[in-house]
Amino acid sequence: MRRVCWAIFPAVVYCAFSALATAQDQSVPKSGATNPPSKKEHKSKASKLAKESAPYTAWLNEDVTYIITKEEREAFLRLSTNEERDSFIEEFWRRRNPDPESPENTYREEHYRRIAYANEHFASGVPGWKTDRGHIYILWGPPDEIESHPMGGTWDRPPEQGGGSTTTYPWELWRYRHLEGIKENVEIEFVDNTGSGEFHITSDPGEKDALAKVPGAGLSTLEALGLSTKARRFTNTNGTTLPAALGGSGIDEFENIDTYFKVQRPPEHFNDLSAMVTARIIRNQIHMDYRFDFLRVTRESVLVPITLQVANRDLNFKSKDGLESAVLNLYGRITTLSGRVVQTFEEVISCDLPDSLFEHSLKLSSIYQKSVPLRSGLYRLDVVVKDAQSGNVGVIDAPIRVPLYEEERLDASTLVLADQIHAVAASQVGQGPFVLGSYRVRPRINPEFSTADKMGVFLQLYNLMLDPETHKSNVSVSYRVTKDGQQIWKEDESAGQLNQAREQITIERNLPLASLVPGLYTLEVYVLDLLTNQTISRTADFIVKPPSAVKPIANLGPGGSPRAQSAIL
Repeated sequence: MRRVCWAIFPAVVYCAFSALATAQDQSVPKSGATNPPSKKEHKSKASKLAKESAPYTAWLNEDVTYIITKEEREAFLRLSTNEERDSFIEEFWRRRNPDPESPENTYREEHYRRIAYANEHFASGVPGWKTDRGHIYILWGPPDEIESHPMGGTWDRPPEQGGGSTTTYPWELWRYRHLEGIKENVEIEFVDNTGSGEFHITSDPGEKDALAKVPGAGLSTLEALGLSTKARRFTNTNGTTLPAALGGSGIDEFENIDTYFKVQRPPEHFNDLSAMVTARIIRNQIHMDYRFDFLRVTRESVLVPITLQVANRDLNFKSKDGLESAVLNLYGRITTLSGRVVQTFEEVISCDLPDSLFEHSLKLSSIYQKSVPLRSGLYRLDVVVKDAQSGNVGVIDAPIRVPLYEEERLDASTLVLADQIHAVAASQVGQGPFVLGSYRVRPRINPEFSTADKMGVFLQLYNLMLDPETHKSNVSVSYRVTKDGQQIWKEDESAGQLNQAREQITIERNLPLASLVPGLYTLEVYVLDLLTNQTISRTADFIVKPPSAVKPIANLGPGGSPRAQSAIL
């Protein structure tokens, strides 16, 4: 087990669920003769089978389509029962866990993080995971270097590509210092030669040359000297349309094509995973508040951040060397309705407080989060924490109802009211405490805010229509605060105020509460897709109190030093 200080360590979990029908009912009339099923019955049963098999199909063709080997895919397709498929999926992830000593599967965690990142950054008319950049990112992770030319423009060719200057389409070059099983210093090029925003992988560095077929324009060094012609580019035998290289040292065609195909294949080196840890859930003694949120990852996978909060006054502290220390052992388990365990996780959580701040810190609460991807369906969550000093325990036994995000219908994540919300650096996207995509979002489990606060609002929108000409979505958003059914405040956000370059966008903002009197309120976020006229709304209740009445939340930093924050950003 690992020792942490009330910070988030997202764990990625995958489970398959549902059952494929293996038998069909037959209708036997009183005469004893069997009537053949009607066309309507055939259609109904086929539809039912398709619906029940959808989770497995999506797992194969979406979740793991880039990392599953040909042999594994063929073996999976030969399976005939749900039990066999579930066992296969469990073994699939076991083989890839790099740390057999850990009860968590860090390979699976990183895989689903990459899918979420690809959807957030590479979508272009299709979900980001379906694009070539998404494909490579999911397989190999973030490159060590990116040379990006999002608008194209003037480009000076290197000598091995013929030298001289030309104008290019938008393009990117990704460099990896090392790719296991391939080679050192791998370069992968993507080009958007249609202007649609979708960059496709290419083995031809000459494909980005926008002037390749324009006579007399974008000449290479040898072409400008009359020692070669542009027509010769299209008779190359190395699979490129590059000009003749200076000095004769051009691209190695065999190595170039070999690398092009290898980087698109799944890695083939895996480790075994030791047996899962089991534990017994026991009775409740320490109170914990909790909440679940739901954010789409793929059509079938949903990221579920599980947030827990414990009052420091319920912990038993021990004084040593000027510090007051409490230690909690945490164990969690997620199961299907049939009782099959799909994930367990455990942490040793420490809370170290200086003696000078101890009395004040007892008024604070500590917050913890675990993020797991699950398929649509109903699950059971069991969590137990045990105070290492007193032996007191706290238990959560709660259902998790994961929603289904349908295609081609405007949809949204849960509406999160947060006491902290801000963008993170590009290197931290999808990683670290409370990070959802490109933002750090710390939810307020008990939605109580003071009039001095600004209430953070976080919401993701999915399946927005893209304009075929601008390749952008076009939505409007309205924010409305009501009290006892009466509108207190309203604000509209126009299409021009939102970043609408993709079919998935994130809404994040902070609402000032200074003008509100203490009381219970409801926030409604209403969204209209102006291209399809589809609408969706999300609501959340919150309480406004005087500043002195709101209890702060402790967010422990490195080394266990406390940082109390009673106001949101």
